[in-house]
Amino acid sequence: IADFDTSYSQLGVMVSLFFIVSGTGQMLSGFLVDKVGAQRVMFAALSSFVVAGLVAAVAQNYAMLLAASFFAGLGNAPFHPVDFTILNKRVTAKNIGHAFSVHGISGNIGWATAPVFMLGITTATGSWRMACACGALFAALVLVTMWCNRRWLDDKAFDSAAAPKTQAAAGAADASPFAYLKLPAVWMCFAFFFFSTVGLSAIQNYASTALHLMYGLPLTQTALVVTGFMLCGAVGMVGGGFLAQRVQRLEKIIATFLLLAAGCLALVATGWLPGMAALVVASAAGFGHGLAGPSRDMLIKRATPAGATGRVYGTVYSGLDSGFAVAAPMFGWMMDHQMHSQVFFGAGIALAVSVLAASAVGVQLHHKNKTGAAAARPA
Repeated sequence: IADFDTSYSQLGVMVSLFFIVSGTGQMLSGFLVDKVGAQRVMFAALSSFVVAGLVAAVAQNYAMLLAASFFAGLGNAPFHPVDFTILNKRVTAKNIGHAFSVHGISGNIGWATAPVFMLGITTATGSWRMACACGALFAALVLVTMWCNRRWLDDKAFDSAAAPKTQAAAGAADASPFAYLKLPAVWMCFAFFFFSTVGLSAIQNYASTALHLMYGLPLTQTALVVTGFMLCGAVGMVGGGFLAQRVQRLEKIIATFLLLAAGCLALVATGWLPGMAALVVASAAGFGHGLAGPSRDMLIKRATPAGATGRVYGTVYSGLDSGFAVAAPMFGWMMDHQMHSQVFFGAGIALAVSVLAASAVGVQLHHKNKTGAAAARPA
């Protein structure tokens, strides 16, 4: 704002551009992952992050900032199709729940530490440009690390080894690449991600200010709510990995812990709690959100047809970007109209609605398994 005389609305456009590119690209990149392999798309995405950081670091005007946002969104787009394709192909069935757990934990830690990384460098050097350049350097280091370990990430090599087993399924998927869009479970998973992300967006963007205005706590304290929520989520994901491995009806796990998180947020919204207790309860809601995470990823795995992993995860996880894009202005409007408690109520309601979507997926899969078992039984 100081360097380019931009408004908050213009900065908001940058954020919207990021999520539009990421959400649209996520659906399209799923097809690309299934076609050319997750490894190549991963390298291209990390390279796009490097470009985004460098463009931001040398930006001379608002248009260059928009370009940086575009490349960042492009780099973010293939994230879920790439990661989950590699995990589903390279991790054994007995360990996949724990793999989803570790994957989610690393994401939560990233969310929690990114502001510290960027603001810390900015404060230490007095330059946001240096922070952007360091972001580009970090992406480059990750890219080099992935390249050095590329043999573990080669999902296409795994396809070749498993060709006799999956040839018929892959051929069917190639014959009609859009067939998966007819599956109700795919769109229910999309809805689940959309509404659960709406709730998450409210916490990440507005919980700190809302707690400050509702309970009179200093911003230096309420700023900890986002970090607390994400770290509690990371702890929850550890336990969630064990549950996902051992429970058949995953939607029950998701419903139990997301409703627990929704209840915590609703309690904070009432204003009945002491200030610090409200901060702790809001943070603790992340534990329930995290516990449900691995079961959520396992549920999507079960709903994914053979040979369509990238496409399904690309479509389903675009609900995440859509949720962020829609929630920010909606909850911002609430804050502008002094509806601070409604931010927490709204987040809790969004999580509760996401439970309905997850339950619908679980019921469909359970019915499908019962039908398949009955058909396989000899007359």
